[in-house]
Amino acid sequence: MEAGMFKFDPRLYLVTQRYDYSREEFLARVAAAICGGVTAVQLREKEAGGREFYELALALAKLCREQKVSFWINDRVDIALAAQADGVHVGQEDLPATVLRRIIPKQMLLGVSASTVDEAKAAEQAGADCVGCGAVFATDTKSVKLLSSQGLQAIRAAVQIPMLAIGGIKVANAARPIADGADGVAVVSAIMLASDTYAAAKSLRQVVDAALSERRSTK
Repeated sequence: MEAGMFKFDPRLYLVTQRYDYSREEFLARVAAAICGGVTAVQLREKEAGGREFYELALALAKLCREQKVSFWINDRVDIALAAQADGVHVGQEDLPATVLRRIIPKQMLLGVSASTVDEAKAAEQAGADCVGCGAVFATDTKSVKLLSSQGLQAIRAAVQIPMLAIGGIKVANAARPIADGADGVAVVSAIMLASDTYAAAKSLRQVVDAALSERRSTK
């Protein structure tokens, strides 16, 4: 899958959250995380107004292009289009993937959240380039039913597109969803709240790469 000028690498997908960081510190932390091994960045802004979201998207898009990692927008298709993001990611309550495929440019990547086999298959059939599956572990950001190893494995068996595991993922547990078939992990607080985002990303990337290597060697 092409993402603008860069191939989409799903291994370590950072979903941002600003918390109380200033704009400068937020961008610096994301930059350090990319240097540490993040392979894709999704800007998620639940509270920001349209202009603020857009201006932050422009800044982050520039950073991601310089570092040659794909840049995604969460939910806001208008912001993704305006900032010329590489991809947009939507949930089950957002516009359907079939509709989005008619709206967004052909080269723009589309990610869809899926917690069941049926949702994942529907996303793939509608033209999604990847599915985000979870939550695989308990998380402070959402109170949802957890997706078991068996559930993740079932989705992996049902679709051919890249599958990201999300929800409560950290260094201690990141290998499990990879063993269950995920092509990468989507992480929020394990990186964004880390005292050293470079070190946090580096440790997570090492675990993911080792788990992927182990999975390939056992096939």
